[in-house]
Amino acid sequence: MPKAVVIEKYCKSCSLCVDICPKKIMAISDQTNEKGYFVATCIDQDKCIGCALCATVCPDVAIDVYK
Repeated sequence: MPKAVVIEKYCKSCSLCVDICPKKIMAISDQTNEKGYFVATCIDQDKCIGCALCATVCPDVAIDVYK
């Protein structure tokens, strides 16, 4: 089963992954990382199709997609 995992320490809350996700399952959470950024998260792993668009668009290489 595919899943998108955000590496929180690298996320800078740009929300590009939120905008590009075809399933609309990426969101900015209310949790912050050590730099004070609100981190992105996958809110429904069961709906992830493993397309990796989120990882491709991430400028900080903060998302790993497992298929």
